[in-house]
Amino acid sequence: MTPDGRDGPGEGGSGADYSSTDGSGTDGSGVDGPGTYDTAKAEELLARAAGGASDEELLARAARDPASFEPLVRRHSTALHGYFARRAPHAADDLLAEAWLQAYTARRGFDADRGPARAWLFGVARNVLSAHWRRTERQRPGGRSEGVPFRDDPWEAVDERLDAAAVAPRLRELLAGLPPEERELLLLVAWEQLTPGEAAAVVGIPAGTARSRLHRARHRMRAEAPLNLTGDLA
Repeated sequence: MTPDGRDGPGEGGSGADYSSTDGSGTDGSGVDGPGTYDTAKAEELLARAAGGASDEELLARAARDPASFEPLVRRHSTALHGYFARRAPHAADDLLAEAWLQAYTARRGFDADRGPARAWLFGVARNVLSAHWRRTERQRPGGRSEGVPFRDDPWEAVDERLDAAAVAPRLRELLAGLPPEERELLLLVAWEQLTPGEAAAVVGIPAGTARSRLHRARHRMRAEAPLNLTGDLA
């Protein structure tokens, strides 16, 4: 026992001194000694762990650890905001916030067997957008005519964006003439860079059906659009 009341070597202590003269909390070898905790290093390791985890793994973890949801927000906010901005530009920020709130609330319901996490997130975004369009239609002067279904295909807003981008009138006309589901599949693949399988999961149809409809839509666009005007849309 030392005069200041601490155990000396061989008196109940290990005899090792894990403090370092440079204040690093290591034993001089660069490795943290027992009993030390480097907060910065721990945060770095956690960040690396999240960065290396797949979206599906993060969603599974988020069911019990809400902090695991945060990397998903960082990874996908730009893409989801673009999705909203191309369809409802004046409401994109609010719709993005609503989509993340709904995704967080529903995170325990994610089933990786039904499709990848990115498609699930875009599916949530699509539902939020549909709800937005239904609200918009309700608030229009005169409301909705009895017996007329709600419009959940935001083609008018998409058409405005295409017009603003100076897309050729013929191409816009061809897109407008596609069945809504084919058009949505085509835009999800062309604009949002989803795979056909992911686009199928967003729309809620089998992957084979989506591929067939995409093929039909692309064939029509290529066959009827003027040369060099289809770009990524076909």
